[in-house]
Amino acid sequence: MVSKLRERLAIRKQAAQKFEGERLNLSKLKEPEVKEKYQIEITNRFATLENLYVEDLNKVWENIKKNIKTSAKESLGLHEWKQHKPWFDKEYVDFLNQRKQAKMQWIQDPSRSNEII
Repeated sequence: MVSKLRERLAIRKQAAQKFEGERLNLSKLKEPEVKEKYQIEITNRFATLENLYVEDLNKVWENIKKNIKTSAKESLGLHEWKQHKPWFDKEYVDFLNQRKQAKMQWIQDPSRSNEII
């Protein structure tokens, strides 16, 4: 008897969506001055590429990609990540320590369970 077996690899959704590279601050393109500066940089960089003749298509593509990325970094800058406010603050740590002490006292003497610390 011959049977078919089909296997599917599961990829974690979070791991698939995680991006480790640099993110450009694309929201700056909404500002007219920054947008114009970026356009000028791109046209200047591609004007220098027009004179180059390279037979290898991969090298041409790498030059184009490198020029776009460098001009974007220079004119737009990188995206700055927000620092989130920690939810685990000093007050909560104090509460946990108090709770831990009460539990340790209860373990040592369970008859004193009604006492307040």
